[in-house]
Amino acid sequence: MRLRIIFAKTKAMRYTGHLDVQRALERTLRRASLPLAYTQGFSPHARINLASALPLGFTSEGEIVDIWLEKEMPLDQIQTALDTSVPPGIEIRTIEEIITKEPALQAQVQAAEYIAWLSEPVDGIKERLASLMASESLPRERRGKSYDLRPLVESLDSDKKDNQDRIIMRLSARERATGRPEEVLEVLGIPLENATIQRTSILF
Repeated sequence: MRLRIIFAKTKAMRYTGHLDVQRALERTLRRASLPLAYTQGFSPHARINLASALPLGFTSEGEIVDIWLEKEMPLDQIQTALDTSVPPGIEIRTIEEIITKEPALQAQVQAAEYIAWLSEPVDGIKERLASLMASESLPRERRGKSYDLRPLVESLDSDKKDNQDRIIMRLSARERATGRPEEVLEVLGIPLENATIQRTSILF
């Protein structure tokens, strides 16, 4: 039985790294007494597949993980077991059963949407966004390698909520073609320490 779980990573786990989140999920599944399926071989491990690593310091409303169980169980029973087992910082949103032979999550991810909440107003924010989107290229360097950020920015917008400015962005999340919100903010001239970033969804 293959399940797809959408979960939130809240402020309590904001500074918990990707591998530690995966370990926390595995511990949660064990506490919930779910019949986890394991890989074969000399070093079996639980079949848990996260769609995309979330950068340290980000929160999320739309993280996706696939898990495999050795036997069928009612979804409402699974939901109840998980809700009573998750640690602070993880909130289960939805659970659904999917086709077992569906491709791995990482192979399906195309883009991700983020919201950057700004701690203080930014002058000319609309103009800055328009200038970035009008650019033909945005040469950058990551880990010693040059790349163009512009094709990785699919859309940019801004609004105000609860009297706080926000930047909404959709960035490519394909393998070897991943846009990063902090790099977009840098191009916009907004210090990362002036923003709180939340991933709102992962798009297939």
